[in-house]
Amino acid sequence: MENRKLTIGLFGFGVVGKGLYEVLHSTATLQSTIKKICIKNAYKKREIAAENFTTDGSELLEDSEINVIVELIDDADAAFVIVKNALQNGKAVVSANKKMIAEHFVELLALQQKHQVPFLYEASCCASMPIIRNLEEYYDNDLLRCFRGIINGSTNFILSKIFSEHLEFTKALLLAQQAGFAESDPRLDIAGFDAAHKLSIILAHSFGVIATKNDFLFTGIENISVQDAIVAAEKKYSIKLVAQAQKLKTGKLAAFVLPQFVKPTDDLYHVHDEFNGVITEGSFADMHFFKGRGAGAFPTASAVLSDISALRYNYKYEYRKINAQSGIALTNDFYLKVFISVDHINKINNSDFEWIEEWHNEFNSSWLIGVIHAEKLAKDNWWKQPGVSLILCPDAIVEDIEYRNISRRSLELAGIV
Repeated sequence: MENRKLTIGLFGFGVVGKGLYEVLHSTATLQSTIKKICIKNAYKKREIAAENFTTDGSELLEDSEINVIVELIDDADAAFVIVKNALQNGKAVVSANKKMIAEHFVELLALQQKHQVPFLYEASCCASMPIIRNLEEYYDNDLLRCFRGIINGSTNFILSKIFSEHLEFTKALLLAQQAGFAESDPRLDIAGFDAAHKLSIILAHSFGVIATKNDFLFTGIENISVQDAIVAAEKKYSIKLVAQAQKLKTGKLAAFVLPQFVKPTDDLYHVHDEFNGVITEGSFADMHFFKGRGAGAFPTASAVLSDISALRYNYKYEYRKINAQSGIALTNDFYLKVFISVDHINKINNSDFEWIEEWHNEFNSSWLIGVIHAEKLAKDNWWKQPGVSLILCPDAIVEDIEYRNISRRSLELAGIV
């Protein structure tokens, strides 16, 4: 197999770009060099010589000696223009921009097929963990049943600090930003957008489903309160932002990104700080657990480096699950067992629940545990408003609803509805 030399044009010299530059210069065996770096601010003081930089992207895109474009900027729209032009010019591309990839997946797939050049993006999902490559290759011939994991290091870092050091949310977020774990716009992390974009990409490689964040339920951790953490501790749970895709008995696919109570017996319970953790469950391979750093300069740079290394051998994603056209589709036709806390009782739509198992009503804080149809959550955003927190219970998906003759009449007798 050919081991070709790579000449790289790098867009972006932030946290990850600098990390990649340092890693490349300490890994001579890769036979890969960065010829030019395109940056936005020419006047910013940097540690390497000015002749390495340019503000004109065409210098990289139109340079015939550059055969690989590495895109590491935080502007999704500008990133798409760069990647599109690079692919059209016959250059291989490596990117870490999950928002750009998730929003333009169909067009990027078509560009790869038309111009027959690879586009790799391992760093877009779980930083140092090789999740996409494993889903593409190892699980290619295995019937994957479930993907479940912590895929945003920033929110996991924040939640870890809240639980272990009892920090307030804003202080924990500030620590995440200072450590370089949070996005430049922190709401991308804490509101769940980042994890939702990653799940969109993972769905394509795990189940062959092309979807955007608008096709499944998602939220972040901004509404999680101190009271929620107290309840979790009383039940000996932790709280994690969990992305999940699971085949249902109907053959369709349930997918969501939601906070969840996690038990000590769950592998995800022991994933702390900026680490990511992923559990895969196959029909024949049973369960696998992956854990690795999900944020930071060098962990993300290591995934970019892995893609660059793969390009030396002309590696491409084959998208076998997409090409197989298995017919599996997303659905909201399933039930979820959830914990809901509110600062005012009127914010809960009690009639939406199939049944309520626990109910605690206090002066300025109320919470319940009940079962609700996912479609009702998809159609109404009352559970996303300020003062309302939704957290999945362990083993949250409920496929077989058995009415216990306690639902409506019992709620009426209890004065809940």
